[in-house]
Amino acid sequence: MNFQISEVTSKSDLKAFIKFPFKLYKGVSSYVPPLLSFELSTLDPKKNPAFEQANAKYWVVKKDKEIVGRIAGILLHQEFEEKKLVRFGWVDFIDDKEVFTLLMDAVIEWGKNQGAQSMHGPMGFTDLDFEGALIEGFEHTATQATIYNAPYYQKHYEDFGFEKAVDWIEGRGNIPGKTSKKLDRIASICESRFNLKAVKFKKNKDIKQYAPAVFNLLNKSYSHLYGYYPLSSKQVDYYIKQYFDFIKKEFISIIVNDQHEVVGMAIALPSISEALKKANGHLFPFGFIHILKDFNKNTLMDLFLIGVDPEYQKLGAHAIIFNDILSNFIKLGVNQIATGPMLETNNGVMNLWHEFDAEATGTLRRRCYIKNI
Repeated sequence: MNFQISEVTSKSDLKAFIKFPFKLYKGVSSYVPPLLSFELSTLDPKKNPAFEQANAKYWVVKKDKEIVGRIAGILLHQEFEEKKLVRFGWVDFIDDKEVFTLLMDAVIEWGKNQGAQSMHGPMGFTDLDFEGALIEGFEHTATQATIYNAPYYQKHYEDFGFEKAVDWIEGRGNIPGKTSKKLDRIASICESRFNLKAVKFKKNKDIKQYAPAVFNLLNKSYSHLYGYYPLSSKQVDYYIKQYFDFIKKEFISIIVNDQHEVVGMAIALPSISEALKKANGHLFPFGFIHILKDFNKNTLMDLFLIGVDPEYQKLGAHAIIFNDILSNFIKLGVNQIATGPMLETNNGVMNLWHEFDAEATGTLRRRCYIKNI
């Protein structure tokens, strides 16, 4: 085959890089296209503060001037210094071994030249970027924060010599008409015994004052998780501007101790997956209308982030969070929930998933692959 690989070096190249999966997955109901503006911001060194602690290169494979594959190579400075690892992400390709090999070899050559000894992915710059190749649950629609990829990806990874590094589980579940007595009781006991409480917000604007503490907690509670590195102060500011203006008091649970320190949190957002399909990458002229409509009235909620201070993870803080945010969802008339990726070893969260009728709606599995180079 007459395939050629080239590095992305211009803004027009980057737009084409971003839009490739739109074409690859056209007509696939499970695929949710991202907003072009969001992707451009994430991948632009001038806009994304992650580039202060990372380097990245992007490549595309073409056949007859048409893109048939794409990939990003990412070097996180701390990860590279500690583990000699290079990441790959934003990887999509037609079902062709030569295309896949060209993409991976580009990252391998670049990584080796920097001194890397292994590669892993799909991963982003941070844990808030797209990560994990989908290997189970292809029938489910992706959330606004997760990847869809075709089933043939797994075979290409394995044939190339990749092995499992870690799996994430995503849940799809029904929200019960009321919180369970067992969950109520556990949450109540933990609140009184350990002097914990859920913050009750009067206005949406009151949430933002907790934003820095939320991200500090995220850095603390996620520090032991696979591939996680602390967000810098500039990255925290970046994400606060991106997300916190949209969060409503019913979508967030903040747990504090008797010193009013944030020890637990969960952030949810109404699902905009169907709206993003209609927008097809563009906010204007009509994309924002679809997004606002789904954002303001929706019976499906995406559980975006959840974290608990390690000192409180065995004190029932997870139960307080779930009880609090479930109560909010029930009041809003939300009847379904989709979680973000949860490490399969994260027992604190996984054990509470039985509160939802997950068997009725299913789960998804994502995998991070690793390979010596």
